[in-house]
Amino acid sequence: MLQDHNLLYTASGKFFWYSTLVAVALILLLIANAAGAGNGQVAKEGAAATSALRLLKTVPIPGTGANTTNGKLYSFDISFVDQSTQTYYLADRSNVAVDVVDAATATLIGPISVSPPFAGVVPAPICMASGGSNCSGPNGVVAAYPWLFVTDGGSRVVNIDLRTGQIAPGGDIVTAAGDPNRADELAYDPDIGLLLVINNADTPPFGTLIKVDKTNGQLQIARRIPLPFATAGAEQPVWNPDTQKFYLSIPEINGNLTNRHGAVVRIDPLSATVDAMYPVDFCGPAGLTLGPDQQLLIGCNTVFDTAGNVWNPTGNVTAAPKDVILDLKTGSATDVPGVGAGDEVWYNSSDGNYYATGSGSPLRPTLSATAQGASALGVIDAVDRSLLQLVPTFNVPAVGTGNNSTEHPAGTAHSVAANAANNYILVPLAANNVFPGCLTGCITVFFRP
Repeated sequence: MLQDHNLLYTASGKFFWYSTLVAVALILLLIANAAGAGNGQVAKEGAAATSALRLLKTVPIPGTGANTTNGKLYSFDISFVDQSTQTYYLADRSNVAVDVVDAATATLIGPISVSPPFAGVVPAPICMASGGSNCSGPNGVVAAYPWLFVTDGGSRVVNIDLRTGQIAPGGDIVTAAGDPNRADELAYDPDIGLLLVINNADTPPFGTLIKVDKTNGQLQIARRIPLPFATAGAEQPVWNPDTQKFYLSIPEINGNLTNRHGAVVRIDPLSATVDAMYPVDFCGPAGLTLGPDQQLLIGCNTVFDTAGNVWNPTGNVTAAPKDVILDLKTGSATDVPGVGAGDEVWYNSSDGNYYATGSGSPLRPTLSATAQGASALGVIDAVDRSLLQLVPTFNVPAVGTGNNSTEHPAGTAHSVAANAANNYILVPLAANNVFPGCLTGCITVFFRP
């Protein structure tokens, strides 16, 4: 287990220092302690748990016969916990599968593969030759037992029947015929059976409403939602059962690829139109999760500096990383400084905290966003809207430009999900020799003792 706020591992009675983590971890420890002191340990119903998050264990992910990235986990995307079954799912491109973990016991169940297979890791030259810009998969995952919805390259969306491990009859469709680009992130309204799937790599990006027959799992395209104002892609949608609307993070609105002015847009599923827009500046909205009291946490994907420009790692202006909490009742936005940039974010209703990935954090030890070293998982109090802790995770750099026995893509710590039943926080990591049990890739499991 980890001791002293994640600075030390113990094994066979000996302590081992990991130099790639120590420098960042010391900084993170100071930030965590300061945040905890400033928080005042709020003791009230609904207040966030403020004790330090620590590593409980890792769940090794072995390579499969279909693996194309040096036999190990390097490329993956979104993860999800189905709270009704306490089951964790990870979109695993390296192994061309969805990895399944029992989130109650933090043990591996195994991979789910499909036929025809997922796209896996598609190198950029091959994707571009087919007319696309990002063709890999699987990408997004959402589960509502017995259904597991997964997006893929080629604008593909599949519905897997978890009782059989196979695609449900009529559960394999595309959002755009002949489009090689990936269908990416998605959200689900379980009451009426409606998916919103985002094609983020198209120019311009677009959303697709897909009807789900909850009796047999069949999928049917309903309406397309154009997003012509989204000039740097479109990211995570979420369903809000109180407003009966979808919300979608947009990194940039009518811009020039700086992500200086982004937004969260509200989508009416009945009219298939954007009916409201909430501006979010100096962020590049990416991850999105619905929290308490009609608020959204926005995971920013771009670090700006204190002068309002995109942060330059070799410049002379200080970085100002942040995530943002949006109040849907008032439209006001509250910055949470010191966390990000990253991708997926998650709200854990049981402990009252948000969890925000920081794969692009300026605290990483080198200048490249994908270089090897610690990145920072942020823990945010959803009540006080303040940063409680930064927890070291890990980025792994690319080796070469291909996928073979000696080369592999980068693997960054940009995915997170939580099991509310036991407050396990699950973060997948690419193959590394820093975290125990992670030589082929793993899911790290954090908890509060």
